Parts: sequence; structure tokens; C-alpha cells
Amino acid sequence: MTAAARIEALDTMPSPDLCSQAEIALTALVDVMNQETTLLRAGRHNQAVALTAEKARLAQDYVVLARSVQRQAARLQADAPELIDRLRNGHERLATQMAENLRVLATARTVTEDLLSDVAEMVGQQDKARIYGKSGAIAIDPASSARGIALNRSL
Repeated sequence: MTAAARIEALDTMPSPDLCSQAEIALTALVDVMNQETTLLRAGRHNQAVALTAEKARLAQDYVVLARSVQRQAARLQADAPELIDRLRNGHERLATQMAENLRVLATARTVTEDLLSDVAEMVGQQDKARIYGKSGAIAIDPASSARGIALNRSL
């Protein structure tokens, strides 16, 4: 099925069915984001990363359905105003969950960067050669400091 055919199929779907599918996708996306946020708060980063593919798939499904709802807004508002109101409320929950999820992700990223910077600094201090400088005090050879620790800023 072509993309145009899929769009047409969504746009001609009965109002209750389109709203229902959009609400199901929205609820699933909010639930996965909530799970990810909970896992990140608990420090279970590997388990949270495992949800990434599912979250991306659900987000894509929801965006496709939300765009169809937007294109058909006048028809849906006339046919099923209560379902449109439920979708609006669900979208507000999604926005709240996304803000919380992004806040927790930013905190996790900052903590990770700080931890890696501290580790790099400590490793660098341990590997520095101690030599006597011209003044008779112990100097540090900058050429011997630790190298090879990188921060991945894509989190």
C-alpha cells in the first residue's frame, strides 16, 4: 500500500474508529514514556534504553494518526466531539509526560557527564609523572596525562 493510500484510508475512516486508534496510540506512547522515566529515575539505564525502539515506533504511529485527526478536525468535531475532547486531554497528558521525560533524560545526561569527567580527571592525575621542576618543586609532565576518555553527548 502506498503512503497516499494509507493517508486516504485514515482520512476516510469512520470518526469513532479514527479517534479510538489515535487514543490507543497516544495512551501506549504515554505509558512507554512513563516506564522510561521511571527506569531512568531508578538508575536502570540499560532497561530504559531497551524501550527506545518501541517509543520511536509508538511516536511515529501517533504522529501519523494525529495528522489525520488534524486534517479531519471539522468532520470529527461534528461527528464525535466527546472523542475529540478525550484526545485533547490525552495530548495534554502526553505533553506533561514528555516534559518530565526530557527533564529526567537531561538530569541523567548531566550526571553521566559529571561522572565521566571526574573519572577522566582522576585517571589523569594517577598517570601523571612527578618530576622536579626548575624551582625544585614537583612538577607534572603535561605530556603524560591521561588521554582517550571521551564523552558521548548524544544521550
